[in-house]
Amino acid sequence: MARRRRSVRAKIFAIILVPVTALVAVWAYGSVITVQNGTELLKIRTVYDDVVVPTQGVIDALQAERALSAWYLGSKAMVASPELRSQRQKTDKAVADLEQASTQARDDTPDEMWGRLRELVTYARGLDGVRRQVDQRQLTAMEAVEHYSSVAEVGFQVYDRLMIADDLDIIQQVKAVILVSRAREVMSQQSAVVTGALAASRMTKAEYDAFGKMTGKRKLLYELGVGQLDAELAAPYLTLNASATYRAFSSMETEVTDSVTPGRALGPGALPWRTAGEAMTVALGGLIGEASQTIADRAVPLAEKALWRMGIAAGAGLLIVAFSVLYSIRFGRRLTAEMVGLEQAAIELADRRLPAVVGRLRRGEDVDVAAETPPVTIPGTTAEVDHVANAFTSVQRTAIEAAVDQARMRDGVSKVFLNLARRNQSLLHRQIAMLDRLERQVTDPDVLDKLFGVDHLTTRMRRHAEGLIILSGAAPGRGWRTPVALYDVVRAATEQVEDYLRVEIEVPHGPALLGPAVTDMIHLVAELVENATIFSPPHTQVLVHGEVAARGFALEIEDRGLGIGADEMAQMNARLAEPPEFDLADSERLGLFVVGRLARRHGVRVSLRASAYGGTSAIVLIPANLMADDATPEYAVGAGAVADDGRAGRERPQEES
Repeated sequence: MARRRRSVRAKIFAIILVPVTALVAVWAYGSVITVQNGTELLKIRTVYDDVVVPTQGVIDALQAERALSAWYLGSKAMVASPELRSQRQKTDKAVADLEQASTQARDDTPDEMWGRLRELVTYARGLDGVRRQVDQRQLTAMEAVEHYSSVAEVGFQVYDRLMIADDLDIIQQVKAVILVSRAREVMSQQSAVVTGALAASRMTKAEYDAFGKMTGKRKLLYELGVGQLDAELAAPYLTLNASATYRAFSSMETEVTDSVTPGRALGPGALPWRTAGEAMTVALGGLIGEASQTIADRAVPLAEKALWRMGIAAGAGLLIVAFSVLYSIRFGRRLTAEMVGLEQAAIELADRRLPAVVGRLRRGEDVDVAAETPPVTIPGTTAEVDHVANAFTSVQRTAIEAAVDQARMRDGVSKVFLNLARRNQSLLHRQIAMLDRLERQVTDPDVLDKLFGVDHLTTRMRRHAEGLIILSGAAPGRGWRTPVALYDVVRAATEQVEDYLRVEIEVPHGPALLGPAVTDMIHLVAELVENATIFSPPHTQVLVHGEVAARGFALEIEDRGLGIGADEMAQMNARLAEPPEFDLADSERLGLFVVGRLARRHGVRVSLRASAYGGTSAIVLIPANLMADDATPEYAVGAGAVADDGRAGRERPQEES
């Protein structure tokens, strides 16, 4: 009795009977997010102490060194001031402190933030080149400012990767503080530009333009940052905006923008800039540090609250999770086992059984369709899987039946080819024998010339009949028992071509071909020579050149036609190297199929390449095992068989049946 199978829909319904499963998934996701958020909030304190604070120290040191470098480049001093050399040492120490402190917080630091941190250390340690250029005055003050600013920008990119918490309020406040920090950096850049100009007593056009852009950028960043802070964090900044320090800095900023003329001496209004700029930078830096400290302090209670919430929910959901997982695993394993069995059956059918049957059919073996198509069975209780297995059984039966029918059709076509070709071959042999007798009896030159023409056409017809025999997989009935000179083989092949008078033969008389291979080599060379004459202009010559090679004998058939494209030539060479099964729909490539079959039968290598004249050269490499020392004398062709100009004549080497 067949086992009762249940549908996938029924099993899904059984899973739905446990609705807690869906709730458990939501609970698990929420728990993970809550724990992750709480843990990351706790990390903010460590990251702030060991990464943010030391990074700000490096940025402050870079800003101070930038201003002193601009002052030195703007002044006429011959050597760097002690203050600049001392500041460089402070910068290096700040970088070393950052590297040491950040190593302790590696596990708590986000990967992107850590990557930017390493870039900051690398760039800061590479400042020696910039410092040498500053000492040697190879940079302008503005270029030095840009170099130091590019390094400081990497430091601010460290801050940009600080978003390790999912609390929207904290993220917004961190972004706001970063905007204010960037405004402070722009303010420091302004101070460096003006410091260099004061040392030089004039401001260049580039410095003036850069200062104007910095002014607009500083105001925009500062207003955006302060505007996004909540009331508690924004209060100190609002107080600073109303202070004399901010008013003095803003007044100096306007003074430089409005009163300075590029290229001329600075007016007295720009002289107090350094004092006002440094005061504003220090004041703003203190507020930024206080705001950052406040944000870090806020993260701790938020993290503790989230973790407590998670602890309470975990106890209630643990039993539900365990039950849901066990229930799902039980049904999941059964369904998975069935699907894996179905997959293995499909792989067995597609990768092993069907290819094996097709291979046997190609070799001509008989195939029992019923024996080769056993039913595909999958152990299990799922009805849909059983239906798919039955479908695979039908597919394999249909595929094997189609392959068997196709093999029978190919075999029938081959037999038709062979039967027709054998009949034509018999008649053509008789016709050639009659023509030979007539040629010996006729003495009239005109009649004899016409007989030679009919003889030539008959020989070509015999070659086409033999082509059908070769395509059917059989071998022509005629052949030689003894070696034949390769020169005579090439000449016999050439006389089977309509335009044989255009063919010039340059083959030595010594080398000979073993008798069993003669018929096929004549046919192979004739096909290649005929292609060369057909696909080249009628007034051009086709050269057949041969010489002994290291691995046998090489024949080259060269025409002077239009040539073949690279892609098409590559396809033809592939077919010649590995001849595919003959396709009835590809009759235009009949000669190519015949050449490939003959070459594979005797181990001959045929390849095409472009000739030096723009046409095509066919290279035929006959292996040494088909060669003989010399031709048997009674089968050599007499000297009168070849015309004086080297072109092929009408006589043929004698054949043996």
